[in-house]
Amino acid sequence: MRRAQTGDEDAYARLLALLTSVTRQYARGKSGAVPWVEDVVQETLLSLHRARHTYDPSRPFAPWFYAIAAHRVVDVYRRERRVALREQGTDVLPEPVTMRRIDRVGEVDMDAVRAALAALPARQRDIVEGLKLRDESVKELAHRLGMSQSAVKVTAHRGYQALKKLLGVKPL
Repeated sequence: MRRAQTGDEDAYARLLALLTSVTRQYARGKSGAVPWVEDVVQETLLSLHRARHTYDPSRPFAPWFYAIAAHRVVDVYRRERRVALREQGTDVLPEPVTMRRIDRVGEVDMDAVRAALAALPARQRDIVEGLKLRDESVKELAHRLGMSQSAVKVTAHRGYQALKKLLGVKPL
């Protein structure tokens, strides 16, 4: 490291090659055979490269290096633990979704839905049909019916609630 600090590129390349295997062994000794050992090696070498100007040549190299390596082991472990809490790795892909699981329309009595829609007041029916059947936007419906967008949303909500009651759908 002393020679690398004076600009000896060959000495720096040899140091990094040596420290690659040393770091790998150190990380395995601290963490075991975990899949993220190579991440520790990479992070340690990057940290060493960034902090190489802080090394004091009058002091021993090993404690300075192992302090960096120890911190990188802890950092990578913490990151992997956070990822493991959010994600779940699996070697088995989930079963593909079948059309039977998606096709809920077959379970709905469309005659009952049509009758329930017909039972709604005209404005509610027009708004619900516009939003759900004709794919109109709230803005388009508001303009067409001469209502504010908020009033369209409130009327739609009330229409949905009335449909649930008419169809006997229980709240979740």
